[in-house]
Amino acid sequence: MFAKLRTALLVMGLISLLGSTSCRSGYIRDVEKWRVDHETELKKDDGWLTVAGLYWLKDGTNTIGKGDKYDVSLTDSFKQDGFGKIDFHDGKAVLTVAPGVEATVDGKLISTVELASDDPGPATKVTTGSQTFYLIKREDKFGIRLKDSDSAERRNFDGEHWFPVDQSYRVIGTFEPFDMAKDVEIPNVMGGTFKMKSPGIVGFRLQGKDLSLQPVVEDDKSLFFIFKDRTSNNETYGAGRFLYTDNPVNGQVVLDFNKAENPPCAYTTFATCPIPPLQNRMDVEIKAGELKTH
Repeated sequence: MFAKLRTALLVMGLISLLGSTSCRSGYIRDVEKWRVDHETELKKDDGWLTVAGLYWLKDGTNTIGKGDKYDVSLTDSFKQDGFGKIDFHDGKAVLTVAPGVEATVDGKLISTVELASDDPGPATKVTTGSQTFYLIKREDKFGIRLKDSDSAERRNFDGEHWFPVDQSYRVIGTFEPFDMAKDVEIPNVMGGTFKMKSPGIVGFRLQGKDLSLQPVVEDDKSLFFIFKDRTSNNETYGAGRFLYTDNPVNGQVVLDFNKAENPPCAYTTFATCPIPPLQNRMDVEIKAGELKTH
């Protein structure tokens, strides 16, 4: 009788172990698929690897063409010299295309167009050959972001690199909402700040420590965490990393640091990334997510 009982317990334990192993394997596959999808997004025709320039507009006439003699410098894939000009004043930017230059907006040829910015968007995207440019607004500054789908960075990209998936870095946090979303100033790589909305604080426990992060909101579907930890500058990107989560459910937030990703400024000097505020700089090593590889 006791032998049968021991056998039954052994079988139950084996079933439990196999189930646990299966769950871990399924989790690893899910994270690895997420990473593949993330890299696919990065390598798209208009992804961050295609960014080829950022030019802040001056009041008055801004020239566009190939080479440093122009205010907005197109890449060498533009086979002509001058492209045109942008007349800019009080936030209004009007593009005039030079005769003989082919440029389109939404697939239609243009000779002149007023450029809408990405704030609030959608931006007017002007395309010539493999290049596209559009107006961006950052605080009180306006600039032209240039992308080239044939950029050397995109052609030579050797892929993202990650820590091995470790399920211990998937933690459940407790969301502590503010009475009303607060305006917070988030520093950026340009030396200024972005004004963003924060809905509350997320507390969690990791590596035996009680920690917290303050998210901001980019849309109504997720929370956006801009953080830095003790791996920054050594194993991970020095300016910090990003983590997106679903909105809280019953006061809880799932933070999966295996999905912590590098910001766009890790791939291009022409990004205007936010960087972690002081309250999101953690005194722990987060050996999970994306490594410093670019």
